[in-house]
Amino acid sequence: MKVLVITGSAHKNGTSAHLAEKFIDGATESRHEVYRFDAAFKNVRPCIGCDKCQNGGSCAFQDDMGELNPKLLEADVVVFVSPIYYYDINAQIKTVIDRFYANDAKLHGSKKAAIMLTMADASEESAEGALGSFKGMTKYLGWEPVGSVVATNSWTLEMLQKTDFPRQAYELGKSL
Repeated sequence: MKVLVITGSAHKNGTSAHLAEKFIDGATESRHEVYRFDAAFKNVRPCIGCDKCQNGGSCAFQDDMGELNPKLLEADVVVFVSPIYYYDINAQIKTVIDRFYANDAKLHGSKKAAIMLTMADASEESAEGALGSFKGMTKYLGWEPVGSVVATNSWTLEMLQKTDFPRQAYELGKSL
């Protein structure tokens, strides 16, 4: 399978990056082809709803979505990996998801999807916005949700490494 991992954090050695690495380890061990797109380190402009892409043209912006779009369209599985800063996925991933609009008709169908989140809070309540957005998006697109990892009490990498969440990410990648 072709797996696309979209990360949002600007912390190269942070908690969500660590979960992404563990997931990728599991997926590659199971011989899946993985492509990682680190949205925080890419130039992705926010969608402005101009509809140029829907009226026979291409997106008004020529940015790093040009790198992501072919991988997104060919992916069998799309995995979103985000820190929770304020009750939802972070802005870098949200910007990428909003730009899915240019490929909306092509994205509906038989993909699978997963979400992995990290947060300082001890309760999953802070992740409800992200999980709700993920649920609504996958339902709208007809994608099959195949798993989630919600890493609570994971404010620092050291805190995360003392939990079972990295193993869960690895197992999720391996189970595809």
